Amino acid sequence: MSKKHQSDKRGFVYSTDPDFSFEPDLFDEQDTLPPGSQQLRLLLDTKQRAGKAVTLVTGFIGKTNDLEELGKKLKHYCGSGGSVKNGEVLVQGDHRQKLAQFLSKLGYKVKFGT
Repeated sequence: MSKKHQSDKRGFVYSTDPDFSFEPDLFDEQDTLPPGSQQLRLLLDTKQRAGKAVTLVTGFIGKTNDLEELGKKLKHYCGSGGSVKNGEVLVQGDHRQKLAQFLSKLGYKVKFGT
């Protein structure tokens, strides 16, 4: 398949412009800050989830791999499912108090917010 007909993550399938080329997404992930200098927010969310509660952990600054590792620790600690999407950790259920204690133990600053 020629380069003219390859698709990319942004949804482009092809172009009629002979000089068109797919530009790779050039963004640098920030290095992960130490836990003491990060302030994470804990939110309870039920929007678009058929009334089911989900605890959101937002405000993490760092690499995606480190966020996924933190998400795995949080889900394991709560004994619940969840996911890591769009720079947020989603933990199924209302675990705000439990996560606040655990994150504080890890050295993160925790804030409850909207």
